[in-house]
Amino acid sequence: MTIYSLYIFDRHCACVYYQDWHRTVRPKIAVEGGMLPAVYAPVYPQANPETMYGNRNTLSAPTSGIVVAVNDDDPHALLQTQAQSPIAPLPPPPTSLLSFDEEAKLVYGVVLSLRNMIKKLSGKDEQFVNYQTSTYKLHLFETLSGYKFVMLSDPAADSLRFVLRQIYSGPFLEYVVRNPLVEMDSKERGIDNEYFRMSTDRLVRGLTVFQ
Repeated sequence: MTIYSLYIFDRHCACVYYQDWHRTVRPKIAVEGGMLPAVYAPVYPQANPETMYGNRNTLSAPTSGIVVAVNDDDPHALLQTQAQSPIAPLPPPPTSLLSFDEEAKLVYGVVLSLRNMIKKLSGKDEQFVNYQTSTYKLHLFETLSGYKFVMLSDPAADSLRFVLRQIYSGPFLEYVVRNPLVEMDSKERGIDNEYFRMSTDRLVRGLTVFQ
């Protein structure tokens, strides 16, 4: 059995955290303004280097009187001068057609729609915990504070709701809820931090169902 990815949504319907393991298609970089910072760095739209560092072809002369010279050498040219490996690099994995922000909205939309449908058909006491297709299985754990933990796995996996509960009661409470540097429900930032990501990764990789 294989675990593909993990999404965490807050009570404002925003994706505040993402992590993947055995995903065969890379998520596509989000559009500008489509996602919060501190969710998943590889898909966050990067700022324009010119606006971040200014013009690299000039000397910067700040008001402090310190003159800073910036090396204008092409980094690609420098890399080419280094010794090249005789082994050809592996081609990068394919990229998803959807941007990450659109993908996260679709995942949340599916969860919300199925949860509402189940409540209308079966009553308020019925809970939506997972659903399965021919290619993947979605698992859901929702906290009393409105956070939704969503995990995607291969369809042969048993219920992984206990794993989501372990992530919530362990790394999430320790490195997010009790971390004064994490702004929860800020509507401006996600909850990603190094300790939470490493602890979650260690927990998932230690599972017997992880392959």
